[in-house]
Amino acid sequence: MTRALYLHGFASGPKSNKARYFSRSLEAAGARVSVLDLARGDFEHLTITGQLQVIEQAAAGEPVALMGSSMGGYLAALYAARHPEVTRLVLLAPAFGFARRWPERLGAEAVETWHRTGWMDVFNYADGRNRALSYALLEDGARYEDDPNFAQPALIFHGAHDDVVPVEFSQRFVAAHPNASLEIVDSGHEMLNVLDSIGPRAREFLLG
Repeated sequence: MTRALYLHGFASGPKSNKARYFSRSLEAAGARVSVLDLARGDFEHLTITGQLQVIEQAAAGEPVALMGSSMGGYLAALYAARHPEVTRLVLLAPAFGFARRWPERLGAEAVETWHRTGWMDVFNYADGRNRALSYALLEDGARYEDDPNFAQPALIFHGAHDDVVPVEFSQRFVAAHPNASLEIVDSGHEMLNVLDSIGPRAREFLLG
C-alpha cells in the first residue's frame, strides 16, 4: 500500500478544500494518506525547518509519496532533495524561492518593518482570522535553496493565471529538471475549479 503525505500551503491547514479532496481521492484508490498540520498549532513561530521536521516525523524514514500545495509543494521538494526514500511527488503551484519572494510581494518597506518589530499580522485561512507571524520564517527560510535539486519523478500542476506564484517559476524549474513535468491549467493559484480534471492525473501518477 502506497503511503502519501499531503502538505498544505502557507496560512492554510489540514482541513483545506484541496487537502480534503486529495486525501479522499487517494484513499479511495487504496493509498494510506496523512494530511499533516505543518504549523503544529503554532502558526506564530512557523519556520521552514520546523515544517520539515513535521514531515520527517510523519515519514519515519520509510518510502513515501509527497503531495504539496504552494508552500507545501516547496517543502515537498526540499524534503525530497534530502531524503531519497521519497518515491515521487505531485506539486501544486509550488512556491519555489519562498523566502526570496516575500519582498517582491510585500514591498521592501513592509519587510523592513516586519524585521524591525519581529512580527507581522497575516490572515490565517485555517483559523479564519489574522494571526501574528514571526520574522523567523524569513530568517530561517533564507537558509534554503530556491529550487531544490531532487531526483525523484515529479508532476507539477500550475495555474496559467496564478498571481501568487507565477507559472514561470515552475517552467524554469522543469527546464532544469528532466525528472519533473509540468501541466499548465486554466486556473489561478488555488486551482479549485480544475480539481476534477487534475485529480485523476495526480492519483495515477502518485499511485502508479
